Amino acid sequence: MKLKPINDRIVIKPAPAEEKTKGGIIIPDTAKEKPQRGEVVAVGPGKEGNLMTVQVGDIVLYGKYSGQELSYEGVDYLIMREDDVLVVIS
Repeated sequence: MKLKPINDRIVIKPAPAEEKTKGGIIIPDTAKEKPQRGEVVAVGPGKEGNLMTVQVGDIVLYGKYSGQELSYEGVDYLIMREDDVLVVIS
């Protein structure tokens, strides 16, 4: 990956939005919710000597309105601070 975050920032590739409900109803684009789950694809070095908790490849949950959206080489990413991550899923 060519994106290299600085300080305590991380780059996340959001999971795709749900296309259908469990009952089989197709959700139109206007009604889809933003995903709150994604995979960490790049991690900064940390800030002021604090080591980063998340690592590349971790699946994380983050706040609904967290991060800055970025489209790079046709792929959508989110850039956010590590503090915006709520939980790492193992």
